[in-house]
Amino acid sequence: MLPSFSFIDKDLAPDRLANLKLYKYNAIDRSFLSRYLLRHYWDWAHQWFPSSMAPNLITLTGFLFIIVNVVLASCITPSLEYGAEGIHRWVYLCYAAGIWLYSTFDNVDGRQARKTKTSSPLGELFDHGCDALNTMFSAILQASAIGSGHSHATLLLCIAEALGFYLSTQEEYHTGVLYLGYVNAPTEGILLAVFVFTLSGIYGSSVWMVSVGQIIPFMPSFIANMSFSHGWIALISAFSLMVHCPSSLYTIRKACLDEDKSFLSTLIREDSPILIYCVAIYAWCTSPYSFILSRQHLIPFTLAIGIVFGHMASKIILAHVTKSTFPKPSILLVPLVGGALAANCPRVSELFAFTPQSEMLYIWGFMMISTSVYLYWVATVINAFCSYLDIHCFTIREKDSNKTQ
Repeated sequence: MLPSFSFIDKDLAPDRLANLKLYKYNAIDRSFLSRYLLRHYWDWAHQWFPSSMAPNLITLTGFLFIIVNVVLASCITPSLEYGAEGIHRWVYLCYAAGIWLYSTFDNVDGRQARKTKTSSPLGELFDHGCDALNTMFSAILQASAIGSGHSHATLLLCIAEALGFYLSTQEEYHTGVLYLGYVNAPTEGILLAVFVFTLSGIYGSSVWMVSVGQIIPFMPSFIANMSFSHGWIALISAFSLMVHCPSSLYTIRKACLDEDKSFLSTLIREDSPILIYCVAIYAWCTSPYSFILSRQHLIPFTLAIGIVFGHMASKIILAHVTKSTFPKPSILLVPLVGGALAANCPRVSELFAFTPQSEMLYIWGFMMISTSVYLYWVATVINAFCSYLDIHCFTIREKDSNKTQ
């Protein structure tokens, strides 16, 4: 039986908030780049941040670089396609700088928390919440840089990245440990993104329109005839769906066996939200009666579903730090599923059909409602955590640095 939807979480009840006192951050990072190279850079970068700057403020500042880049993509490359290279190349270099700074700030915030002795469960929730939003927002930047446009390939990129992040978060919920493998998105994934953005900034996004067969000989025809932009998306999606996701599911299965739980029941109960999410996105955008791809509405649509995904993933982390049951599906899935049903309604009935204008209005309404609900939820959670732990979210008080939450 599928779980019901929820809006305000029972995870904020006093008995759940009491579990915040038991919080202990656990993470394993197997990346050789992180352990032997980048950690020295992050240590160096950390020294430039004043001790008075709160860790969550560092996280938020880093995330603002992503927001600025999304605004640039929306205003300067709204088609997400290659062309007018002399004008657009500097934008791709901005993407590279923005994602690098985001990663830097994301790794500095933990060092700042340890230095100022202000580590708290709010920090993990805030950090992972920004990461969840970045997962979908960065897909817009990648599509812009490689010129994949408003296409099924870009849609596949969004779905694959969302599914991978969701299962990683679900894995952390069951194991209590954030596990980053030898090759992981926060390290190698960021470096690859910087490489892609920089390459487009130097040579233009048209470099990704070359077919694979022109550069790499002796490839099967279905690969040789593929552009590098679609090949890149296929590679990322294949790694997520065929390597990362099975690895997370295997770990979740082991955790279920250790807890004497049914793995199948756990999958049905906990993964139904992400399946609904992915199916709704695909059904809506690929419907012959939808204009999202043909009229280039994918950017506002991705922003809307990005907010939905941010809410879904953050609710799992909230349940993790409060030691609560796995969260119910986000209420924000309702307008997403509603849009998917409306876009496919003409298949069975002529009573209703989207026009380009009405669908665009629905998407913008969907985005504004989702953003409002999400921000209200975020404010509610932050207020509850700060009140219970007696801390501030974006500032450091002297008494906060003298204790560890």
